[in-house]
Amino acid sequence: MRLVSIASGSSGNCIYVGTENTHILVDAGISNKRIEQGLHEIGVKAGELDGVVITHEHSDHVKGLGVLARKHGVPIYATKETLEEIGDMKYLGEYPRELFCPILPDVEFVVGDMKVKPFSIDHDAANPVAYRIQSGRKSVAVATDMGHFDQYIIEHLQGLDALLLESNHDVRMLETGPYPYYLKRRILSDHGHLSNDNAGRLLNYILHDNIRHIFLGHLSKENNFEELACETVKLEIDQGDHGYKARDFSISVAKRDMLSEIVAV
Repeated sequence: MRLVSIASGSSGNCIYVGTENTHILVDAGISNKRIEQGLHEIGVKAGELDGVVITHEHSDHVKGLGVLARKHGVPIYATKETLEEIGDMKYLGEYPRELFCPILPDVEFVVGDMKVKPFSIDHDAANPVAYRIQSGRKSVAVATDMGHFDQYIIEHLQGLDALLLESNHDVRMLETGPYPYYLKRRILSDHGHLSNDNAGRLLNYILHDNIRHIFLGHLSKENNFEELACETVKLEIDQGDHGYKARDFSISVAKRDMLSEIVAV
């Protein structure tokens, strides 16, 4: 199984997960042109996609969905409430609603040779989810747009081989930055985004010997930067009481405008 970030950031998100036989995207929040280019770089054609699983309806996760669905007829998996919101978005244009495949949090579904387990997250959207994806004995997860984490989230992220985890903002940069007060409160709320510090704290609960790679994703362009995210997360790991050090793991930032390395598990 392969995990590749085509784009990850506050301006657009699209993550590829696939095997030799099955190819899916987690979100389609960039242009279809960029999606096709990214897939081409890893040897996959958009017409070979078996599905796109949508976390929630915000534009940085769905803006390329209309063209992708129209052009390639890709099945769209999301919660019923998310699909209803997407269906009302006029800017996505016309595409067959028969492609909609409603799913439920905590109810596993199958796409090709991969099992997909959606699980609920707290975010200011209709019914948002993150995804754990398994093929054989290997599993990866994409977990972003979480205002906070709890034991439920921790349990769904146990035993992973690779992970893309939100590390959205530096709290001090956000608090002293140019955003209006209401937006700062939204981001910092339990239905907002995970900070660098909290990303590191969450990792302390789920690290284990066999995790191959950790991507830090969905970084804010205005309230974070790559080096700070990495340093903060690694410091949290080094200060944890689990016996690990950050150097024990491969940790990198998934960029907003570049393909990540290909992680094979």
